[in-house]
Amino acid sequence: MSITRRSFLKGVATTSAVSVMGPSLLVSNSAKAAETSGTWKVSGSHWGAFRAHIYGGKVQAVKPLSEIDKHPTDMLNGIRGILYSPSRVRYPMVRLDWLKKHKFSGDTRGNNRFVRVTWDEALDLFYRELELVQKEYGPSGLMAGQTGWNQTGLFHNCTAHMQRAVGMHGNFIKKVGDYSTGAGQTIMPYVLGSTEVYAQGTSWSEIIANSDNIVLWATDPVKNLQVGWNCETHESYAYLEQLKEKIAKGEINVLSVDPVKNKTQRYFQNDHMYINPQTDVAFMLAVAHVLYNEDLYDKEFIKTYCIGFEEFIAYVQGQTKDNVEKTPEWAAAICGVSADQIRDFARMLVSGRTQLLFGWCIQRQEHGEQPYWMGAVIAAMVGQIGLPGGGISYGHHYSSIGVPSTGFAGPGAFPRNLDTGSKPKWDNNDFKGFSSVIPVARWVDSILEPGKKIRYNGADVTLPDFKMVVISGNNPWHHHQDRNRMKQAFRKLHTVVTIEFTWTATCRFSDIVLPACTQWERNDIDVYGSYSNRGLVAMHRLVDPLFQSKTDFQIMTELTERFGRADEYTRGMTEMEWLRSLYAECKKTNAGKFEMPEFDEFWEKSVLDFGTGKPWVRHADFRRDPEINPLGTPSGFIEISSRKIGRYGYEHCQEHPMWFEKTERSHGGPGSDKYPYWLQSCHPDKRLHSQMCDSEEFRATYAVQGREPVYINPQDAKAKGIKDGDLVRVYNDRGQLLAGAVLSDSYPRGVIRIEEGAWYGPMSEKDGALCTYGDPNNLTLDVGSSELAQATSANTCIVEFEKFTGKVPPVLSFGGPIEVM
Repeated sequence: MSITRRSFLKGVATTSAVSVMGPSLLVSNSAKAAETSGTWKVSGSHWGAFRAHIYGGKVQAVKPLSEIDKHPTDMLNGIRGILYSPSRVRYPMVRLDWLKKHKFSGDTRGNNRFVRVTWDEALDLFYRELELVQKEYGPSGLMAGQTGWNQTGLFHNCTAHMQRAVGMHGNFIKKVGDYSTGAGQTIMPYVLGSTEVYAQGTSWSEIIANSDNIVLWATDPVKNLQVGWNCETHESYAYLEQLKEKIAKGEINVLSVDPVKNKTQRYFQNDHMYINPQTDVAFMLAVAHVLYNEDLYDKEFIKTYCIGFEEFIAYVQGQTKDNVEKTPEWAAAICGVSADQIRDFARMLVSGRTQLLFGWCIQRQEHGEQPYWMGAVIAAMVGQIGLPGGGISYGHHYSSIGVPSTGFAGPGAFPRNLDTGSKPKWDNNDFKGFSSVIPVARWVDSILEPGKKIRYNGADVTLPDFKMVVISGNNPWHHHQDRNRMKQAFRKLHTVVTIEFTWTATCRFSDIVLPACTQWERNDIDVYGSYSNRGLVAMHRLVDPLFQSKTDFQIMTELTERFGRADEYTRGMTEMEWLRSLYAECKKTNAGKFEMPEFDEFWEKSVLDFGTGKPWVRHADFRRDPEINPLGTPSGFIEISSRKIGRYGYEHCQEHPMWFEKTERSHGGPGSDKYPYWLQSCHPDKRLHSQMCDSEEFRATYAVQGREPVYINPQDAKAKGIKDGDLVRVYNDRGQLLAGAVLSDSYPRGVIRIEEGAWYGPMSEKDGALCTYGDPNNLTLDVGSSELAQATSANTCIVEFEKFTGKVPPVLSFGGPIEVM
């Protein structure tokens, strides 16, 4: 199967006009006549369900499904820009230097020079590389565990399709955890018995009706609830409107604890407590000190529902560990909140029914396990866990958690695993002493330091020596940290295959790029409302796949044909037969509870709406009877101290929550003499991570001089001669970027924000190259949160910035590759 560049070019030259232009560009006269007046079709997305006007074979307009979605996001206006983006992956492409030199071309990976090939040639190469890696290295040589926010749709799940197809060929390295909640989802099962971050929370109606105090702790639901894991309904916003009215009338006290005044606080106009970045644990320890020493905590709750309080409070009192008493005065010097304010805050918590709502950014830092653990301890000391409008939540900003569930059971999905009794072609389970599963944020470490042993969640992990990576429908060159380390790692890889619909930085650093179509160029079904389970939405194909893109189902079917497993892969069913099968099983599961019509009627109707569910209180069963309804912790109770974690012997996550200084911290912390500003890289307001950044018209509504905004306090900007709209160079020892200044009093002095998901566009593939658009992960730190979770520490990041005065480079993040003929 030796394929030369000359044969590739010959294949390209003989490609038929149909395959070059793509089927969507070849519309019959009868089809054109039928579309004279256009049609409207329903589909879905992470941003909500919508109707699309189709005319002339193109999506002309998008309107929200307003009869159900009363609070649609304006991000729906970016959908056309995704479909018709100049950054679409149009054809199968192979990196030129890899094609010429194969595995010895890592030094030029990222130079974006690609050769266009036919689908057959690209898939032949893909299959050849799978064969080589299994033959030469075995399953430890292949990483196919990358996952992320897939496009919506239960059948066309790109991860499932890729892992099922690749898994039929041979075993591979997988990952555990995710970048969103890695530290939180690892620590909370030890403390409250579940990951908590993805668990349904107390209904908003119960919070609004019963809470006297609501603490929004580093959370921004008004911003983040615009998107959902499944097709989003935006039902939470009706409750946020009710809460805003109650705040205005003085009926509920709402306080934001956050370094910045975020979008939610600006909407509510509620009180704000500034806190120095990354110092929440010191603040919370002092709050616990006040609750204990002023005898304000709920002793009966601690006695009945918790274990390990005595060990923890001894640390707070300065009797163990560092022998430092965690007084308000001690904390004030670290967190920037006065000792009197700390005392007032502690007293407020027990002045009535208090609901604590935490966001996810606070655990994406070094020692990110500690603030979540400490939040649960504070809630336990207040003693209202399991009461309506009391206790703690870690997810009310996500996918409409808190909207009551109807109980509707959604359809299943395309299976990512092999069928029962099936074995891979290369039935080899020998990982040569390497671990077969690794923490998701440590995959770059694996490439750079194969064989290194790390400690993770009670186990020892030996980082595998993988040579090939298969990536489908996610963008690790967005969600991982420290671009220079990534470049160094990717130079060592032999082969990188990416299946994607848009030309991300991940594609730029790949060897084989296969054009998948978007979710609006195929048929699918999706749950409407990830947590409310409001109903079911039909995702009609709006247009035929553009250019030479194909569905993931089609791509992987053609791959499995190359080793004789296509029939098993598809189970002998087409796309629509799969949808009918998934729907039929769903109809059977819900029989007697929800009336579902036959598939054809549903497909024509497009949406099944099952209404609203009943309010619910998290942990109420546990509070009612902890013996009959124990938590999932080792003891069944809330573990203020964890003997199990203590036995691990970790330095940075011990048997109870503690204050650990960071490797770097602004506001007088380590490294702040050289880099005095904290860089906050939270979830964006106008994207879903990196999705929609390539939507040109929509991006233009927030970009500054074509760059990602950097939000700066006006006084900090004035001191550096920066005005609103200027270009700014932000930098540290790890990298540099250009961004456009937006001055705002919502950001305190010493804090700047660049939202994550900004597309990476370096001046070159060399280390230290300036990012021309503004990707904050040029600057972020790539270290594990601790030995427990080994999660991302993206928010442990300090920088310096200056007005940019050089020759302004073009933005290099968007568009396709440099095509070499």
